[in-house]
This record gives sequence, structure tokens and C-alpha cells, in this order.
Amino acid sequence: MTATGPTRTSRRGRPGYDLESLLGVAVALFNERGYDGTSMEDLARRLGITKSAIYHHVSGKQELLRLAVDHALDGLFTVADEAGKLDGRAVDRLEYLVRGSVRVLVERLPFVTLLLRVRGNTEVERAALARRRRFDRIVADLVAEAERDGDIRPDVDPALTARLVFGMVNSLVEWYQPRGSDTPIVDAVAKIAFDGIRDNPTR
Repeated sequence: MTATGPTRTSRRGRPGYDLESLLGVAVALFNERGYDGTSMEDLARRLGITKSAIYHHVSGKQELLRLAVDHALDGLFTVADEAGKLDGRAVDRLEYLVRGSVRVLVERLPFVTLLLRVRGNTEVERAALARRRRFDRIVADLVAEAERDGDIRPDVDPALTARLVFGMVNSLVEWYQPRGSDTPIVDAVAKIAFDGIRDNPTR
């Protein structure tokens, strides 16, 4: 899966500032100062353009936030859809989902970082949290199915297992610095997670 920019047709603005580059700067600023602490004037100063030039692309700060968190969530739901279409045991689909989620996090790190800092203070944030809960339910349902199959230890609640595994995945935003291939970190997360939750790790 490749890290592509958000899918949205934008109006042509000042040369050198398309929607993707504008959004990248906005996300960096939101992560640096907080969404509430960032104004359109701050963004214009960081870009070196006027606010009116920004409005060639978006209606305002909330649209930038929506595009940013949707970019993160769309990547996660793409992996979830792919995992759901796989044949085989639930635990293998779960591992595919975990591995794919780590790749999304690495490829879209600033966007996922912003998503994980959303607290529900605006309509856009509440919509993002609702989508996150749907994703969490997909994970918990896979864990429960794998437990019924006898592939995951039954002494931990499936919802708790899901939260613990993705707590580890999400913690990467606090310290991981992408360098080259993402394979080592993907393999490390999968090994630590699945050697711990499998009922029989040698299976």
C-alpha cells in the first residue's frame, strides 16, 4: 500500500501550493501547536502566502482537519476491508490487519498522530471518533472470532486484547522515526503481539 495524498478535487491556487502540500503543512502545524491553538493566520504565515490563497483550496480550518483525519482513517479501513476478504483463520486476518495498520501509521505518520490526538471538541472530531470506534469494533470482533477458533488465549477479554494490541501500535507515534523500509517495525510489532496473544504461540 502506498501513501497517497487525500482524494479531493481542489481549485487551482498559487503555484507551488496544491492541496496536498497545503495539507501537509497544516497537519505539521496542528501537531506542533494543537488544532485549537492554530489559526488560519498561523498557517498562512508558515506557508508564506495570504489566507485568501488558502481559501482557493479549502473552506477553512475544519475542512483541513477533516481531510487530515480522513486520510488516516481511510488507510486503516482499506486494510480492514482487505483483511475481511482474506480466506483462512481469523487470527491470520487479525495479524494481517495489525501489520497493515502499522504500515499505514508509518506511511501516514503525521496524519495518524493528529487522529490519535482528536478529543471530540468539534463536529469533525466527533465524526472521526465515531469512525475510530467502528474500526475498534472490527478489531474486537476478529479477536473474539479467533478466540472461538481456539487460536487466541481465552483468559483475556477480546475487547481488552484488541485495545492492548492497538495501544502498542498507536504508541509508535510517540517515538518511531521512519527510516527506510518499514518491514523491521512491522515484524517486531507482529511478533511481540502474536507471541503474546496466541493460545499456542508455536501454532
